[in-house]
Amino acid sequence: MQREAMLHNLETTTQWDIIIIGGGSTGLGSAVDAASRGYRTLLLEKYDFAKGTSSRSTKLVHGGVRYLAQGNIKLVMEALKERGLLLKNAPHLSNNLPFIVPSYKWWEKWYYGVGLRIYDLLAGKLSLGKTALLSKSKTLHYLPLAEPVSLYGGVLYHDGQFDDARLAINLAQTAVENGATILNYAGVINLVKSNGKITGVVVNDSINNKQFEVSAKIVINATGVFTDEILKMDDHHQHHLVKPSQGVHLVVDKKFFPGHHALMIPKTEDGRVLFAVPWHDKVVLGTTDTPIEKASPEPRPLKEEIDFIIRHFNKYMVKDINASDVKSVFAGLRPLVKVPGKKNTAIMPRDHTIVVSPNNLVTITGGKWTTYRKMAKDAVDRAEKVGQLGKRECVTENLHIHGWMDEVNNTDPLHFYGSDAEHIRELMMPDRSLTVRLHPNLIYCKGEVIWAVRNEMAMTVEDVLARRTRSLFLDARAAMEAAPTVAELMAREMNKGEAWRREQVEAFNKIASGYLL
Repeated sequence: MQREAMLHNLETTTQWDIIIIGGGSTGLGSAVDAASRGYRTLLLEKYDFAKGTSSRSTKLVHGGVRYLAQGNIKLVMEALKERGLLLKNAPHLSNNLPFIVPSYKWWEKWYYGVGLRIYDLLAGKLSLGKTALLSKSKTLHYLPLAEPVSLYGGVLYHDGQFDDARLAINLAQTAVENGATILNYAGVINLVKSNGKITGVVVNDSINNKQFEVSAKIVINATGVFTDEILKMDDHHQHHLVKPSQGVHLVVDKKFFPGHHALMIPKTEDGRVLFAVPWHDKVVLGTTDTPIEKASPEPRPLKEEIDFIIRHFNKYMVKDINASDVKSVFAGLRPLVKVPGKKNTAIMPRDHTIVVSPNNLVTITGGKWTTYRKMAKDAVDRAEKVGQLGKRECVTENLHIHGWMDEVNNTDPLHFYGSDAEHIRELMMPDRSLTVRLHPNLIYCKGEVIWAVRNEMAMTVEDVLARRTRSLFLDARAAMEAAPTVAELMAREMNKGEAWRREQVEAFNKIASGYLL
């Protein structure tokens, strides 16, 4: 997957069937769906793939226990099915993760136990394991640092976990393998219309500072929290469709939460659930639900959100954390669909919505990572009808995602590359210096930087440290200290000079400073 080849396709193709705006989970999923049906598919992303919300999740692929409590059975059943399909189609990036719900009131174990057994039943044959009621001693065995005072026991249930940004890159590769053309750093700056209908887009290639006008039978707007910006290009009187909601996560060392089970706190002050999730040998704590007026590509956490997570985690653990223990803090924005009369984003629905404008712009928004494949299917189904493309069946239920392996060795430090891992090892074999880690506190090595540039369209130091590897999300300070090494490796590979290296390190440090407390 190389950007030069993608640009060549863009310049030499006169007419596309489908243009997709947005390189997050929904846009990339739509590109996989459309390309695997045989449509001439072009995806355009203003920044990098999964730059926004799609790299900033809680790292869970789940049915949504909270949605069950809200009575949204349809969404839960849909998400549980999609959870099972993702674990089947991307086993190198997803896994079964056991959760513990501790009970500090005598009735909680039974109340949550019944609800989670219903959750199991809704999953049907795609269930990941049976819910079990736990004694106090068994609960403390699984959560050794849980607060023992007044603990009655707990409930064990199963859900899925994944690496969001890595999945986004693998979806991009899958789309390309099925014939799609995809471009990062290619923002749509205008929509082209003819006889009152959208017939294409104007795209700005910010890497080469060039603009192109490209034609298509139908355009899909899959830009998440930036949905309204594209809607305004279509019609400047267009009403706002999306209400962004911010979710913040803290990352700490495993010494504060040892073991292999996750924690689910079923009810917080704002009505959300809160998780402590083992991930890449660290622990992710979150999340929050804060209404935000204006979307930003680099949202910043609020002090009250950070305090909220620390306070709730410490309430359930004997080993307290404070701000100085946080290795990284990151914020993501959910593209919630506005509902008249509802101001509390915590209770807004997470279902996805498809809107077709009078000018034939197909917009899909809402939803969540777990249901990306179903969202993509629905978007392409609608695009088929509106664009009169002719009916073709969706094949993604059984489509293996790039990197798929029959057996995954989770002890292999490169296992999340799946079938690409052996190619990365081959790349490093002639030059053993490429096996050296980028930083003593990071699990990634120099060879992964070269691989990302050659095969995963990494164009900046941030692309490598935030999304091709997860360094920035795991340890922001270590990532900043590794940035000069990454810039040097990339510059050598991309034939860039000293000025580029310096600019890249400065730009990355400016972004990464927002991930430090």
